[in-house]
Amino acid sequence: MIVEFSIIPVGKGESLSPYVAEAFKIIEASGVAYEHHAMGTNLEGDWDKVMAVIKACRDRLLESSDRVSLSIKIDDRKGATDSITKKVRSAQQKM
Repeated sequence: MIVEFSIIPVGKGESLSPYVAEAFKIIEASGVAYEHHAMGTNLEGDWDKVMAVIKACRDRLLESSDRVSLSIKIDDRKGATDSITKKVRSAQQKM
């Protein structure tokens, strides 16, 4: 399963990179395959592991903010592995 998610604290001003960095630390320590991009992060793994990472990010940001906004998009395909790189590579080969 691939999950694209973004998380932001509400009411913390214009620059959110210190909060994003806290989420990055959790993601990188999780052992779940990931890819950061300008508007969020892609995670790949089984449901429980991926959702645990998202919950940990949420919990961390709620320590310093009264409100967070989460956007989550899921692509769950049986038997698919290494889809983060395969999907992009497949499209690039067709260009």
